[in-house]
Amino acid sequence: MADTGQRPGSGAPHVVIVGGGIAGLAAAFLLRDEPVRVTVLEGTSRIGGQLAVSEVAGVAVDEGAEAVWRPKTEWMIGEAGLGDRLVSADTAAVATWTRGGLWPLPNGHFMSVPSDMDELAKSGVLSDEGVARARQDLVLPPTDRDGDVSVGEYVGARFGQEVVDRLVDPFLHEMCAGRSSELSFEATLLPLAKASRKFASLAKAAGVLVPKPGSDVPALHSGLGTLIGGMGSLPGALVAAVLDASPDAAVRTGTTVTELARGEHGWQVTVDSAAGGEDIAADAVILAVPAGAASKLLAGVPGTAPICAGLAGIAYASVAMITLAYPRKAFAGGPAEQGLAGYRVPVVDGRAVRSVTFSTVKWSHMADQAGGDVEIVRCQAGGIGEDDLLQRDDADLVALAAGELAEATGVTGDPVATRVTRWHDALPQYTVGHPDRIRQIRAQVADHPGLALCGSAYDGVGIGQCMNAARRAADQVLAHLDTAQPGRT
Repeated sequence: MADTGQRPGSGAPHVVIVGGGIAGLAAAFLLRDEPVRVTVLEGTSRIGGQLAVSEVAGVAVDEGAEAVWRPKTEWMIGEAGLGDRLVSADTAAVATWTRGGLWPLPNGHFMSVPSDMDELAKSGVLSDEGVARARQDLVLPPTDRDGDVSVGEYVGARFGQEVVDRLVDPFLHEMCAGRSSELSFEATLLPLAKASRKFASLAKAAGVLVPKPGSDVPALHSGLGTLIGGMGSLPGALVAAVLDASPDAAVRTGTTVTELARGEHGWQVTVDSAAGGEDIAADAVILAVPAGAASKLLAGVPGTAPICAGLAGIAYASVAMITLAYPRKAFAGGPAEQGLAGYRVPVVDGRAVRSVTFSTVKWSHMADQAGGDVEIVRCQAGGIGEDDLLQRDDADLVALAAGELAEATGVTGDPVATRVTRWHDALPQYTVGHPDRIRQIRAQVADHPGLALCGSAYDGVGIGQCMNAARRAADQVLAHLDTAQPGRT
């Protein structure tokens, strides 16, 4: 096998990034102006990971993640040259389909945790008994929390099971396709977990996090953003910026990393591609791949057994994104005309589709692309422990989603165009103990100079959180290179 790496001392230090999803590309983007040479290695035939876009009924519609939190991401989007294509959501109003109707989320909620019991009662999402139990949060003594607990356990202790089932569990399922009974309160609802240590009442803790009128915190709909042309256009822009800034940079698809080892001066990355096998020498390596893949790559590196065990313990959920296009008139008088961005469905109601987005309502530019005649609806199905659903063929999934949509909204007729995208093992599960698990992994990674990890497995599944993880990884390898090769600049 040919050794294609640059030896330390023969030029700019070589940073190899394994994984061409948003985290790996963001890391490369952050390194583009540094005195290093960057190579991104992606095993599949395309870059972008879960950011992909294609047309449905002539409209560019994301197949995976469709939104970002603007305050956390517009800096990178702007620097990548897409700032003029970044737009805010026209509405973020979401309902819950349960108990025979579509019920709006109560005003004053934070991450679907209610802060105002009167607004909760007014929303109609809970039974009278459920509201009465939720009000007890205001008078109950503090709930003991020794270390991390599940979201369901803590929220249920404060508000009762109906709030968990009808509000919080659907929110978490939309976010990461997980279950509130298993997910870490500290990891998945971090701002609320922090605030809850200052109040006995969880409603009061949620209340301090709800933006107040006149504050500089953006409203939810204005804080949410997307790109005209889809978030799936972001990976290409990042790659173009990297290659423009660094003539020696490389982004290679169809190149699978099969082994990672310590080299004489740094790291050796063994890859396989259509051109055959080769060894690439690197001064530093960033693993921007799912936790299980990172664990397998590190398995042959001495001293990484604890890291591998920690990474292997992070489970992933699979989901199907079923996109349906209808004539707009098919929704006459329905929720789309009422300005709903979408609705969520509690797991306890036994439906296959767990969240629905009315894309052409949420993003008016998409309605413009459709000429005002088509409604685009994205339906998310599946989740942790439901891999069998993804084995059904496209026609079955479309029929299932369309049938449940008709029952919820009254939409008539068949969709005029459809698309089914399966995301296998796409969403990491931050189960109880996740924060400590990640702290231990990072402490152990620090014992291996020139190694860094980033991606959705660590601090958040959103695009902005992956960008932050990429910054952390980039800073980590730069600090190592500054120490290993002083005066390199």
